[in-house]
Amino acid sequence: MSTFSNLGIQKDYIKAIKELGISNPSEIQEKAIPVLLKGETDFIGLAQTGTGKTAAFGLPILHKIDASSDNIQALILSPTRELVQQIKKQLFKFTKYSEDRIFVEAVFGGEKIDRQIGNLKRTTHVVVATPGRLIDLIERGDIDISHVKTVVLDEADEMLSMGFKQDLNRILKFTTKNDRKTWLFSATMPEEIKKIVKTYMDANAPRVEVNPDSLVNENIRHHFVRTTIKEKTGAIISFLEKRGTQRGIIFCRTKAGAQNLADQLIEEGFSTAALEGDMQQKERDKVMRAFKNESLQYLISTDVSARGIDVRDLEFVIHHQLPEQLDYYTHRSGRTARAGKTGISIAFILPYEIERVHEIQKDLKIKFTEVTV
Repeated sequence: MSTFSNLGIQKDYIKAIKELGISNPSEIQEKAIPVLLKGETDFIGLAQTGTGKTAAFGLPILHKIDASSDNIQALILSPTRELVQQIKKQLFKFTKYSEDRIFVEAVFGGEKIDRQIGNLKRTTHVVVATPGRLIDLIERGDIDISHVKTVVLDEADEMLSMGFKQDLNRILKFTTKNDRKTWLFSATMPEEIKKIVKTYMDANAPRVEVNPDSLVNENIRHHFVRTTIKEKTGAIISFLEKRGTQRGIIFCRTKAGAQNLADQLIEEGFSTAALEGDMQQKERDKVMRAFKNESLQYLISTDVSARGIDVRDLEFVIHHQLPEQLDYYTHRSGRTARAGKTGISIAFILPYEIERVHEIQKDLKIKFTEVTV
């Protein structure tokens, strides 16, 4: 088995990641890190959410920073403020024992832009950003990305499905003249991503795939329960009662559905809250904080609101309804079984939805087991 030392990671970073409980490289880290450390190259990494992509690109980026320069040398683009904040936090932890002082700043919507502009006036080597806020800063002339040598597109498929296509194109055009290298990480490879690769990246860019035949993390067990509209909430309650102190996310298709289910579960005495699109950012942050620090046991969310959520040690994901889009099933179930652990993805379906279960099985090459609760 490889070690981080074999892969070429410096001792001070190894010491920091060991403290974070990361002893051995995951598959994407093992395959990506040597390539990214060794050469100045574009790169494509295809791997599911929760496979350790942040360290796979984050550690090589830190190795490449010239700490004696005050310039921004790397840009990491991610779809949501939660992910941006998480990546910044991870990079900061990686540098705990580093002799060089490497400074990372996060910029994202939903926070006062003036505060972020003030932070960028300090020495900054790496910027982690949501595409929209970065464009705002570029247009105002408040960020200098003319020295950027590496651009990372993290969760590229999610950024495109959230409508950031034009922003990504503009950012990649801004940085083309710097002779920058682009590292693209994605769970899936839709047509729009192929276009970005063709337009902005070297045709011979190394490409690494983790479990190419398995679009969904293989540590997840997929179950379904047949129920009726009338009995569905009761069935979910029965399932939750049997899970004891385990934690999970329940996915609903609509904002009203999420809020309604949250109200019903709260009435039954469950520790839960809804996360949905109409919430103020302050409210959203409050719910996410409570879920992360475990004062909430369950989170009920719509697909769009859950983007970028990265909470470790979730034992299960519940589908109140199956999603319409296939990649939503991948992203939903990917919230459990992270960092090598196992998890359950369970769908509560009405009789007519059994066909949809068969479709998902076939298209994602997974096996559903019917269970009762």
